[in-house]
Amino acid sequence: MAITTVILVHGAWHGAWCWQALIPELLKRRLAPLTLDLPAHGIHARFPEGWASDAARFAVSPAPTSSITLDDYVNAVLEIVDAAHATGAGPVMLVGHSMAGIALTAVAERAPEKIGRLVYLAAFMPLPDVPMIDYVRCAENAGEEVAGLFVAPPPKIGAMRIDYRNASQHERIRSAFAHDVDATRFAAMNHLLTPDVPAGPVATPTVATHERWGRVPRAYIRCSEDRAVMPALQDRFIREADAWTPENLTRVTTLAASHSPFLSMPVELAHALAQLAA
Repeated sequence: MAITTVILVHGAWHGAWCWQALIPELLKRRLAPLTLDLPAHGIHARFPEGWASDAARFAVSPAPTSSITLDDYVNAVLEIVDAAHATGAGPVMLVGHSMAGIALTAVAERAPEKIGRLVYLAAFMPLPDVPMIDYVRCAENAGEEVAGLFVAPPPKIGAMRIDYRNASQHERIRSAFAHDVDATRFAAMNHLLTPDVPAGPVATPTVATHERWGRVPRAYIRCSEDRAVMPALQDRFIREADAWTPENLTRVTTLAASHSPFLSMPVELAHALAQLAA
């Protein structure tokens, strides 16, 4: 039976807004998209002292969302999954971008019977017991352009913090996340990004078992021009997952896109998701 409900989970610094160009394309393909803002993102964002007014203070202020955990992310996603099931939607397709991959894995481990397919979109897909941060620093991710944007060491302030209001950083931010997005759309995107991402979830080891996460059908949409999660790292995730569950291999699709295909090529991304949902 084809999946019709697609839950879209945004990545770090983003929010439900990032899927807006994709949603009508999914509807045209008879898919019902649902979105959410993860804790500390979107309408749940909280801003550190000095934001947009005092750069020096902003760089050292403790993150007001530093207590957010990976469990908080998982509970937020499960709330949407459970709500979809309450309507009789059946197993859903859960799509996670970038950092949201760690939440996808944890959700599938908790409720595999409710997930028809996992789709990792240029996302972190760590092996069990390995925190996301270990992959950020690995050899396959050499050349990534995100960590160099941080205004302070994450352990010091409790967050991965980027100063999106600093005009001198705009081209570097665009290069890292959205170099194939036109300037007008990127300007809007830049104003919507959240400065702080809690450090706790990315340092939390992933929990997954063969019996639960390992049996859920999964797919990976590679972004071959990505400068945030490097293509070599994306390939490592696929390779390691397939070695760990050889009876449940990853279905792979590649888009010639930056880290933001939902903005740069929503039609192509919608087509890929529709193919996976069929």
